[in-house]
Amino acid sequence: MEPTTSYPKDKINILFLENISDKAVKNFQQKGYASVRKLTGALSEADLIREIKDIHLLGIRSKTIVTEKVLEAATKLQAIGAFCIGTNQIDLKAATKKGIAVFNAPYSNTRSVAELVIGLSIMLIRRIPDKNKSAHEGIWMKDAKGSYELRGKTLGIIGYGNIGTQVSIMAEAMGMKVKYYDILTKLPLGNAIPCKSLKELVSESDIITLHVPDTNQTKNMINKSILKYFKNGSILLNYARGEVVDLDALRKYLVEGQLSGAAIDVFPWEPEKNGERFQSPLQDLPNVILTPHIGGSTEEAQQNIGEDVSMKLFQYLEMGNSYGSLTVPELSLPPQESTHRILHIHRNVPGVLSAINTELSRHKINIVGQYLKTNEEIGYVVLDVDKKLSSQAQKLLKDVKDTIKVRLLY
Repeated sequence: MEPTTSYPKDKINILFLENISDKAVKNFQQKGYASVRKLTGALSEADLIREIKDIHLLGIRSKTIVTEKVLEAATKLQAIGAFCIGTNQIDLKAATKKGIAVFNAPYSNTRSVAELVIGLSIMLIRRIPDKNKSAHEGIWMKDAKGSYELRGKTLGIIGYGNIGTQVSIMAEAMGMKVKYYDILTKLPLGNAIPCKSLKELVSESDIITLHVPDTNQTKNMINKSILKYFKNGSILLNYARGEVVDLDALRKYLVEGQLSGAAIDVFPWEPEKNGERFQSPLQDLPNVILTPHIGGSTEEAQQNIGEDVSMKLFQYLEMGNSYGSLTVPELSLPPQESTHRILHIHRNVPGVLSAINTELSRHKINIVGQYLKTNEEIGYVVLDVDKKLSSQAQKLLKDVKDTIKVRLLY
């Protein structure tokens, strides 16, 4: 069964920012959504407030900040697609209160990041950046001093999640020993060994790689207090979040030789546009690789992200399926034959479901199927009702106390 949305597809406005993959744009166009705009850059809060008034679906990456003010102006917005891993750029609490579904792609660029971490480890442990710089300057440095193989070395992984475990598997395939530290108990893959503390991990690892989220707990977790426990000559890689490492402290330990190298992809402050001036305390240091937040930026990853997030948006827009949503409670359900589907989002307070059923029953509207799930803030009800009475049911549900949003789906 291929239900069609009750709202004409050519009137559903979709805005994609930050040069989101053409795969996502084509997916929507092939589904019959003609009003799709794609912009290459991010928008400021003021510009986004102006643009979002008539937008039904918004697609962003990491640079566009969706604030509470933006969401207040988004009177027609049904869902936001974050075509990336993180969602720190979106006010999730405000989106939840307004019943706006937020989807992301937590796994789509996992392989891209993991491969780069292994590649950087090889480059740094062989001191390739130094030799490359010398060769470009016309200086021949054919020397094995300070260059090592990965095989037999210990890789310390901080954050044993989706990317951390991928790195773990690939590192073992390269002949490395793997240790990891995570605040949650995680089952080790292969021969990986869990560490009881961060101090234990950094003191026993030749290369340390970070794969943690941006939280109050992880902010500046790699600081001068923990850097002094790093193994002499070790290497640090941060392809996670910019606030996790104290870069001034890291510079000090690199200059003093406690660490022999580093690769950093994420920074506390990053330019909004390509070509803008970028500064970091780590510039001009030997055996340090700085990249412009491109850990997951491969053609394959962007296509995967475009496919993943656009499919989640389709499922929510056309079926009411909220699987993968970070705001609207997750429901995954099949279509019902010979019915119309109504989506009802309400504040999570006692009595709303009872009020819905009482109101529909009082007007003799038959409920063929009903699904409910709640989180701390809101409840999400999907109702399949008699086709002849669906418009009346929609009007009745709008008047139910504590209703946030009602949508006649098909």
